[in-house]
Amino acid sequence: MKCCFVSLLSIFTIANIGAYAAIKVHPHWVNVNTTGATTVFLTFGGVAGFVPGESVWCGEIMDAAPDIGLKPVQGTIFGTLPARLNLSTFSGNGGFTDIMSIPPSVSRRAYQAAAAGARSTFFYVRRFISTTGGPDEYVAVTCELTGGGARSPFALTNIELSFESHDNLPSVKEGSVAPSVSASIIYNGTGQLHGRWEIVRPGDVPPSEQDLLTEATLPLEQRSQQRRYTVMERFSVFLPPTGTFTLRGPEPSKLPTGVSGLYMILLRIETSVDVESTSDLVEAGAGPASVQAGGVAGFPIPPLRYFVGGAPDLRVNTINLLSPVDRVTATPGLPIDLSWMEIREGALYRVVVIDASNEIVVSALLRPGVGAYRLSPWIWTKTDARHVLWSVEALNDLGDVVSKSEWRTVFRDTHEQKK
Repeated sequence: MKCCFVSLLSIFTIANIGAYAAIKVHPHWVNVNTTGATTVFLTFGGVAGFVPGESVWCGEIMDAAPDIGLKPVQGTIFGTLPARLNLSTFSGNGGFTDIMSIPPSVSRRAYQAAAAGARSTFFYVRRFISTTGGPDEYVAVTCELTGGGARSPFALTNIELSFESHDNLPSVKEGSVAPSVSASIIYNGTGQLHGRWEIVRPGDVPPSEQDLLTEATLPLEQRSQQRRYTVMERFSVFLPPTGTFTLRGPEPSKLPTGVSGLYMILLRIETSVDVESTSDLVEAGAGPASVQAGGVAGFPIPPLRYFVGGAPDLRVNTINLLSPVDRVTATPGLPIDLSWMEIREGALYRVVVIDASNEIVVSALLRPGVGAYRLSPWIWTKTDARHVLWSVEALNDLGDVVSKSEWRTVFRDTHEQKK
């Protein structure tokens, strides 16, 4: 009887903690892939007066007193959300959007624990830190181990774009036909894959990391803010719950080759309706309606690049700068778009701009998948030099430099000097 009383008391306590917690989450129970990665669009509501803290996966949760909610039990933690996969952002009316990207290593540890006799569920716990002096709150999402099939959220866990010629950076003559393109897609769940192929021409503003995310990865109010480019072809295909699919690219004749320069091919994935991916938290004030998130992905989709009129001399494991060419003269009042070819070992990329006295004018860290950086024309207000030099470094997960490009020079326009 005593043991039964303790169990009932624990259940009563947990229920009351949930009742008094100000922050809600939806979905609060999801099916995840036992053998691979899983991505889920989560909406937290009622986060006014809080800032997000750490998030972890664990096998057990407990009373968070004196804080509110259920926090991880030490010794049962399977992993933390990597910084490179953290795409969370405030959104809506006092809401918070979190893209829960579960690495295969976490799923594997949860499976091993279940095989050893633990439950087939584990937990994703996000801590919210109070900014008003009140207690912090812990909000938990229950993850159920499944096969990643039809009852799992429709999410893309990996996408690789490639030319059928297997050339990483093909060079195409003006007026000729570019090689065919395809995308290898790994996914969970099942649903209709909607999207389009777009082309970024020489001189266009390069896409940002946000532009390279799938539409369903963004909060509802940010989806219309993604930059659009010229559409080459649209597609809408049904993906059965098999987990893999190869999407053929646009007809090669639709890839422009009329003007020399660097082109980028973008795969844009639009939001699709999926019951398992819906995030609905109206009652918590997170938005006026439910949010569809079919086609969510926890990563930007790297573009494919090809040259028209020639390509640089590529070297193995070396960052090759693409544009602008060396010793170019900057156009007065316009930004300078720097671009480079990434390498497999790069976990981060650092753009460094120095003046003639080797003083650093700009230093910026970027995630992989973008391969471009916009240099503001205001750079010339930071130096009296008539030129600057720029280079790109590739860093590994430990922050060590594994590759470095050559230095290229950008000259200040003489008309700007006279102003």
